[in-house]
Order: sequence, then structure tokens, then C-alpha cells
Amino acid sequence: MHSVIELNGAAHGRSRHDVPLTLVERAVRPLKRSPLQRILLVTDGTVTEILEAYTGESMRLVKLHEQVEILDAPLPGLELAAGQEVLRRQILLQGKMTLVNYTYADSYIALDRLDESLKRALLESHKPIGFLIQEQRMETFREILGCGRELAGPIAHYFDLDSAMGMIWRTYRVFFRGQPIMQITEKFPESHFVD
Repeated sequence: MHSVIELNGAAHGRSRHDVPLTLVERAVRPLKRSPLQRILLVTDGTVTEILEAYTGESMRLVKLHEQVEILDAPLPGLELAAGQEVLRRQILLQGKMTLVNYTYADSYIALDRLDESLKRALLESHKPIGFLIQEQRMETFREILGCGRELAGPIAHYFDLDSAMGMIWRTYRVFFRGQPIMQITEKFPESHFVD
């Protein structure tokens, strides 16, 4: 089962704030979610800081996959055509003390639109993207493209879940100097953040 709501104004000629609540309710049923789950789905801030405030522990980044790839299909969120190069990065945000995984993130990054210092930091460090953007003092804008609910499937084992358990997710893009530089999908187990 997979449900989704597109919140991108480009697709519907309106902003995410204009999307009828009934569409959002069908996708992720926000009124059935805990306050923190709702915040995680709609925040345009750094999820790492929200998780640290909620859990009381620092987060660390665990890289699962990181590779420069050539797109085999267009990636509209980054306004990239097939054949263009991106950095594909899949990570977990994990509590440093408990080693509990709180978030899975899958990112596409347009490397040619980044400063050299940020490129190097992305490839060499184990820091979340939001922290790197703050360290670089980059003035960025985030736009949420969509959110939804799906089964945990192949990432279930990272959260000690059955593959048929639910995950809530959101996809957003980050703009820098008027261009989209990153498209990030973050996934959270429905069983987390419920109190």
C-alpha cells in the first residue's frame, strides 16, 4: 500500500498551503498523527535538530550508499535531464548513545551547482546535510514536494520492523542561488514519535 500527496505548486498551479485538507488526509491522515509526526512531515527546518531535541541525544549520520551517478531518466525536482550527473546518497540518522535509527534519507544532489567546499564536505564528512549547510552559512530555501505513507519494505530491517509496517515520508528540495541543488526524501517509521 502506497499513498502520496503532491504538494508542489508547479504540478497543480498552487502552493502547498492551498492543497485541500481532504487530499492530505487521504495521504497521511495528519489528524491521526502525533504532533511530532506532523512536524516531521511539514517542517522546512533541519530534521536532525528536531530529533535531537525530542530524543535528548545527538544524532550521527550513517552512510549506506554514496556514489556519483548518471541519471537514466529526467529528475524534474532538480530540473535535470537524463544523462546529467548527480550525487546519490542514502543515509540513516542514528542516536549516538542508543544507536537507534530514527530516519532514512535518500538524496539526489546536483554537484555542479555546489561550491567546492560543500562538495568536499558532503563527500568526506559524516555530517547531516542540514548541518553542512549551516556550517557553510548558505542561504537556502526548502520546498516540500510531497508527503505520504508506504510500507517499510526493503528498509524495514534498519528499524527492526516487519516489512509490512508503515513508514511516513516527505520529499523536499533545497534551493541555493535560485537553483534546486538537492532533492531529499526522508522516511520515518509510523511506530516512532507517537507520544
